[in-house]
Amino acid sequence: MSAPREPETMRAMVFEGVGQPLRATHRPIPEPGAGQLLLRVHACGVCRTDLHLLDGEVPIASPPRVLGHQIVATVQAGGEGTSAASERDARVGVPWLGWTCGECVYCRSGRENLCLRARFTGCDIDGGMAEYALADERFCFSIPPEYPSAQAAPLLCAGLIGYRALSMCGDAERLGLYGFGAAAHILTQVARWQGRRVFAFTRPGDRAAQQFALALGAEWAASSDEPPPEELDAAIVFAPDGALVPVALGALARGGTVVCGGIHMSDIPSFPYELLWEERSVRSVANLTRHDGEELLALAPRADVRTHVTTYALKDANEALADLRAGRFTGAAVLVPDGSSNATAS
Repeated sequence: MSAPREPETMRAMVFEGVGQPLRATHRPIPEPGAGQLLLRVHACGVCRTDLHLLDGEVPIASPPRVLGHQIVATVQAGGEGTSAASERDARVGVPWLGWTCGECVYCRSGRENLCLRARFTGCDIDGGMAEYALADERFCFSIPPEYPSAQAAPLLCAGLIGYRALSMCGDAERLGLYGFGAAAHILTQVARWQGRRVFAFTRPGDRAAQQFALALGAEWAASSDEPPPEELDAAIVFAPDGALVPVALGALARGGTVVCGGIHMSDIPSFPYELLWEERSVRSVANLTRHDGEELLALAPRADVRTHVTTYALKDANEALADLRAGRFTGAAVLVPDGSSNATAS
């Protein structure tokens, strides 16, 4: 009698505990359950949220876990109840929000991003730092054909969270962006297409990021400790530094809004009421809705958004995370499971 056939396996980079590097391993290729799609991953963006997960600032309840929540993949199979529209080899994107209950007060009022039982890709659900992944069909987006997979990946979190943050700025004409990374480089292009003026703030001395911002259409770029040349109508703080919130408030015109665009931020220091007076406000962004995803992915080709990415092989995920932490690249980092070398593309 022949030996039982071993299950097919996939490569994956796995989180096992706070402060530990991701571990390269082989796992069985998962089987899709009801409502799920089995996806072959072609690109997975690397996000600052992944650093917060590694550092324990955003907890992972049940490690080990495959990180990664900016996934571009092709459908390989569907579980029971998936639609005929999910044809094999259709290209889809998977975002941070991976599942909602559809029953709580938030889901029933169009605010599924605040779902009481939400599950998140790469945190509660295994993500895309692997050759294959499972995803709820309801939370998969069609990817515009104009975008190669690596260039599409940053749209699925950096783009989506930035876009949701921008929607909270109303019709602000003078927009300040504090922290010029993956989200800001996408949002600058969207904001300029909408006719807004962009003022970019970077880490002190980061001339490369400042020049990058100007090249993308910002009309002014300087360190975050410098005041803008004129008052801002709104500001979005992408950097996870709470000290920037009162700085941004101090740069606002009357009635302006500061939006905190990250899932984690260090404590905001106390500040005088004068900074908040005259109907200024501070808001935060939490996750995304499927409507946000549909809107942005339809808008991006019209606005000719071009993502600037540095690609890494899957095995180099820890290097990509270290480079992100140190600010060694402009734009976004993307893991390419079937790639083997680093390359930059615009």
